[in-house]
Amino acid sequence: LMKQHVSKTFTSGVLSGLGGFGGLFAIDKDKYSEPVLVSGTDGIGTKLMIAFMMDKHDTIGEDCVAMSVNDVLCQGAEPLFFLDYIATGKLHPEKAAKIVEGIANGCVKAGCALIGGETAEMPGLYSEGEYDVAGFAVGIVDKDNIINGSNITEGDVLIGLPSSGLH
Repeated sequence: LMKQHVSKTFTSGVLSGLGGFGGLFAIDKDKYSEPVLVSGTDGIGTKLMIAFMMDKHDTIGEDCVAMSVNDVLCQGAEPLFFLDYIATGKLHPEKAAKIVEGIANGCVKAGCALIGGETAEMPGLYSEGEYDVAGFAVGIVDKDNIINGSNITEGDVLIGLPSSGLH
């Protein structure tokens, strides 16, 4: 159910297929003089309650990617790959496929590959039909291009963008 969604995210750096113990990703070392890896991790939080109430699970995955990738982007990094974690009391394959479809769509939009993850089935820990999702993004930036706020000066322009929904 999930293979088609995951494979559409693969970029030229992906060296591993589905089902391995770890995702392999090659960095184009000719593209960077001093490459620095940047990581971000995030979860969905209370927005999961909206997904449960609406029985809509495809947008949750996309949200998870966006939150993690935003943490990488704001430091000037280009997203490379993403890893997901889905935990539930009882796995419902169709629901899990919707979550992964959303994660894959988010990865495609962000230009990063979904190279691995974990699905944990833990009976008794979650209420029936509920789950949790977390994600981990890794990006890359040249050391000289890291955005850390140290170059902000009076008179700089701040650009605000409208929200695309709940954040």
